[in-house]
Amino acid sequence: MSDFEDMQELLNDFLTEAGELLSSVDNKLVELERSPDDAKLLNDIFRGFHTIKGGAGFLSVHALVELCHLTENLFDQLRNGKMKVNPEVLDVILSSTSAVRDMFDVLSTHRQPAAADAQLLERLQAALRGEAVAVVVPKAADPVVALPPVAILDAAATAASAGHEPDWALLYNALLGLSAPTVEPVAALLMSAPPVAVSPVEALLAAVIPDTRQGRRKSDDPNAEVAQTGRRGGDNKAGTRETTVRIDTQRLDDVLNLSGQIGLAKNRLLCLRRDLHAGDHGVDTMRVLDETVNELDHLVGDLQSAAMRTRMQPIGRLFQKYPRLARDLARKLGKEIELELHGEETELDRSIIDELADPLIHLVRNAVDHGIETPEERRAAGKSEKCVVRLSAQQVGDRILIQVSEDGRGMRPELLRRKAVEKGLLSAEAAMGLDDAASLKLIFMPGFSTKDQLSDVSGRGVGMDVVKTNIQKLNGHIEIDSHPGKGTTFSITLPLTLAILPVLVVRQAQQPFAIPLSLVHEIVRLEPEQVQTVSGRAALTIRNEVLPVRSLAGMLGRETIQPPRFGVLMQSGVTRFVLAVDSFAGREDVIVKPLVDIKSEGVAGVTLASDGSVVLVLEMDALLNKEQTETRESLFGSVSALSKAA
Repeated sequence: MSDFEDMQELLNDFLTEAGELLSSVDNKLVELERSPDDAKLLNDIFRGFHTIKGGAGFLSVHALVELCHLTENLFDQLRNGKMKVNPEVLDVILSSTSAVRDMFDVLSTHRQPAAADAQLLERLQAALRGEAVAVVVPKAADPVVALPPVAILDAAATAASAGHEPDWALLYNALLGLSAPTVEPVAALLMSAPPVAVSPVEALLAAVIPDTRQGRRKSDDPNAEVAQTGRRGGDNKAGTRETTVRIDTQRLDDVLNLSGQIGLAKNRLLCLRRDLHAGDHGVDTMRVLDETVNELDHLVGDLQSAAMRTRMQPIGRLFQKYPRLARDLARKLGKEIELELHGEETELDRSIIDELADPLIHLVRNAVDHGIETPEERRAAGKSEKCVVRLSAQQVGDRILIQVSEDGRGMRPELLRRKAVEKGLLSAEAAMGLDDAASLKLIFMPGFSTKDQLSDVSGRGVGMDVVKTNIQKLNGHIEIDSHPGKGTTFSITLPLTLAILPVLVVRQAQQPFAIPLSLVHEIVRLEPEQVQTVSGRAALTIRNEVLPVRSLAGMLGRETIQPPRFGVLMQSGVTRFVLAVDSFAGREDVIVKPLVDIKSEGVAGVTLASDGSVVLVLEMDALLNKEQTETRESLFGSVSALSKAA
């Protein structure tokens, strides 16, 4: 049962508005740390918190009112000049805003939140009394100790002999030869837990369940609290994603006006239909019919564009989460940074913005943790102690370009190659064959990390793999530009929307297939004499670049009925190749529908062509993973034989 009967609509409105206010307060607090004498900024923060407290009081959320009241009193002391803004006071205030956000999460389930942590309330009261505030900065996790199975068994036996319950999870991993779970150190972990009355079978079952998430940090789990590493509770948690969107009323008016015009065009068509049925096939009737159909075509296109604009949101709503994250993580690591935001007004489809949250969190964390040097290292390198991390967005044609850049230590390709070999991700021979650009992309490999010790911030080699995977799901690309000693820039290119996908429709044995247009570079005519054999594979030279030729029939596991006539030059990730097809129908903008309860490798979904036929939308990454050796003879064998016979 809800604690807010008959007030749920008011509660939802409060959470939407208060959440935006709190995000604004967080950003202004980070600005206040840089400009502690800015009275206007401090007044804006005070008003924001006062508004949140007023709404909480109206809803009788007493725990939230108490916390907001204490924090508001602290703001009042700062406004009146009775206290000075310093990092320690801001740490307390930011801890308070994190607690407020946690209460919002509880309220979103229509439940009353519990009172704020007593330690936090005491720190707020100590700050109000003018006493020194204890600095609470989370420590980096201790290095993980990987113990051999014998050592684990010895530690468990020691605990058992001392009268404590053995750690069945450790024993389970030791018996099955699995890697040991994180221990810090094992003996202390085993001895610190009090005896628990639990059967070995129950303990083993409990130990199996957490192992399904082995290899991920707590901060990589979208359902986990990660305030310790700068990510606030409630930011993009799975299951609490917003389902509402704010729309400019002018955009809704545009949709309504276009709908009315389409209704008028429909009425004209009905009248023309009646005239045609009555036998009026005159020139004037046909001319009016043609004009009406053209008008309707334009109106439908405009309505489609107007409807899409209702889904577009400024990316600044996503960007505003990251100054706080960067500030908290920098404080924890003892670094000095400033996060600059650019292009916050750039608009992007709401569904893409939601999916971008995790990749950008990993990139910002990566910049602060890996990319930026300590103040001492920056001084020694002749740089400013404070590093500027730049997060920007801009529209380039029909794509969005998002960049995360910093002027830190940069990446050394030779170090990345050596780390990949040490971790068994690449052979030494394969690593030697990589150029610098390909070496930089090694950081996207699952399990790759340059850190020798694990911490709650990095070291497991998961974060950048998550970034690449999520960006590819959005039909986007990510590129790296890094120079040792000068810094690194990550560039993400994304479509404006996922609702409508531009595709190239090609044909294989008269059956149409759709290929995402973002992968297509150009179309060339395939002549048998131009296709050569290189290392036993078919290849085509285009502008002095030798590219492999892959036939669509071969990728789909079909027999080649006739020699392909056209080649589509494509690039999927770092792979460039020529796709051999029979013919192509042209470019279309389609709406992709998933195949429900049908799993077909290499097929992303289906759509309808302009003639009403069903078209499969291909997923090229999955098709490229199939083992296929395309030779010149398999493509043009019959043609070559005929030419020789002639």
